[in-house]
Amino acid sequence: MVIPAYNEEEALPRLLARLEEVLPELGRPVEVIIVDDGSTDGTPEILRQAVKRYPWLRGFILRRNFGQSAALTCGIEAARGKIIVTLDADLQNDPADIPLLLAKLEEGYDVVSGWRKDRQDPWLSRKIPSRVANWLIGRITGVRIHDYGCTLKAYRREVIQGIPIYGELHRFIPVLTDLRGARITEVPVRHYPRRFGQSKYGLSRTYRVLLDLLLMFFFQRFATRPLHFFGLLGLFLFVSGFCIESYLSILKIFYHQRIGQRPLLLLGALLIITGVNLLGTGLLAELLVRSYYEGSGRKIYAVRESLP
Repeated sequence: MVIPAYNEEEALPRLLARLEEVLPELGRPVEVIIVDDGSTDGTPEILRQAVKRYPWLRGFILRRNFGQSAALTCGIEAARGKIIVTLDADLQNDPADIPLLLAKLEEGYDVVSGWRKDRQDPWLSRKIPSRVANWLIGRITGVRIHDYGCTLKAYRREVIQGIPIYGELHRFIPVLTDLRGARITEVPVRHYPRRFGQSKYGLSRTYRVLLDLLLMFFFQRFATRPLHFFGLLGLFLFVSGFCIESYLSILKIFYHQRIGQRPLLLLGALLIITGVNLLGTGLLAELLVRSYYEGSGRKIYAVRESLP
């Protein structure tokens, strides 16, 4: 289990006590990894003392606040179990719902996402933007789940470890695992009002979600063939510019019209130059992708099982 924590000195002791009640009910060996993401309150010291008290607990304290994606990556890379469950430290999700995710995982799924069906957050600042974002992500990526923002999720180790989760891509982990062919589903989970600390999310993050969504669109369709994206756009602009300049040339040669002062002349030249630049960018990106996969030994596919 991986839990990122940032300034959760009030919630963390209660979360640990709740985990101590729930973990024995899972009926399997469990390790809990809490990653302190550069907290400025008493969270690091609470974590240091908790590691001494709970034998199932491991902790990492980051040098500064790197963000939730970095904290999750730290915990996921350190995890040793075949199943990795992620959970927030703010107690808005109930650890008692973890068995629901594990049971669903046993049905053959690779990723089980929690769905805060009865979400206990403010409508204007959290619920409405979240619903719009979830709808957009589902429509654009084709990965249809109701609640991308719920940290309570369960993953099979092989589909989550090694995935580059940087920036603020943690909300897009289901999409990133889908690129590996993961089977994804969701289950409704309980959600409680925030009682301790302050939320780290709000309307100000909306533009980041939109930019990350654009990145996911590119990842899904053109990550291994960038020339198809840049080349198509560059070819369209080049052909458009060429047609404009051909039209002006006809006017000049056959009708003896003056074209030197026409804005259309500059527009055509600009389109041709931009199109050539995009074609060159696509070729360079294609070479970089090929060098990355061939040089690093990474594969462009993922095997679910090997049959005799």
